[in-house]
Amino acid sequence: MRNTVISLLRERGILLCAPLPIAQCRITRPYLLERAGITDGTVFVFAVPYYTTLHDDISRNISAYAVSRDYHLFFSQLFDDLLPLLQDAFPKNRFAGFSDHSPISEAEAAVKAGLGVFGKNHLFLTKEHSSFVFLGELITDAVLPCEAKELSLCTDCGACLHACPVGLDVSRCLSALTQKKGTLSEEECDAIRKGGSLWGCDRCQEVCPVTKAARDAGTLYSNVPFFAEATLPHLDSGTLFSMSDEEFSKRAFAWRGRAVIARNIKLLEKEDLR
Repeated sequence: MRNTVISLLRERGILLCAPLPIAQCRITRPYLLERAGITDGTVFVFAVPYYTTLHDDISRNISAYAVSRDYHLFFSQLFDDLLPLLQDAFPKNRFAGFSDHSPISEAEAAVKAGLGVFGKNHLFLTKEHSSFVFLGELITDAVLPCEAKELSLCTDCGACLHACPVGLDVSRCLSALTQKKGTLSEEECDAIRKGGSLWGCDRCQEVCPVTKAARDAGTLYSNVPFFAEATLPHLDSGTLFSMSDEEFSKRAFAWRGRAVIARNIKLLEKEDLR
């Protein structure tokens, strides 16, 4: 089963995958496992690279993870594809797929599976793709031989800390600020203008030496077709309001509504006029 899962993911451009006993995972939403009929077994944790050469667009004003369509759509398509194949290959076992809304602590499981480390910027960090990955899990009731690795941290070089305008304070993160609804204070408006991004903030990822090494090695970039399709690296008010509701709903920033995005666009446009 292990070889089958890894092979299926590799065929789809996903190279980082490793099994982990469910018992070694921190269960955060047990009802999801109960719903899948799985109480014990194995978690195949995998990291999906999403950064493409299209993300290098110098005019990009959106966090890299939101340049393509919403990654939830990708995982929905992936699991619709993989789960029937696995069920046919192993009819005596149960399978379930998760990402983001998962029964386990994903980043912690990914580290224990040996896929990477915890970064000082609170992100999961891989050698191959840096932190530009989405985490997913294929969970089965099959008990497979595998062991958990120790939780490990990055080298703590401090590059992300020095580059972060709020000193890695998650309570004041610029990414969260761009998603904040309602009226912003002048200080908050200035922070978005200076940040230069209307949705999210990638500064800590961009300065990370692991990102530079992955870029130099050529492994930073994704081979998953989904993330090179329908890309939108730069967003302005004309593009925003010309999008149909269906098109808008397929973007990672859609859950906050057009008003928040429109406000941020205006803030950046004012900065450009200065």
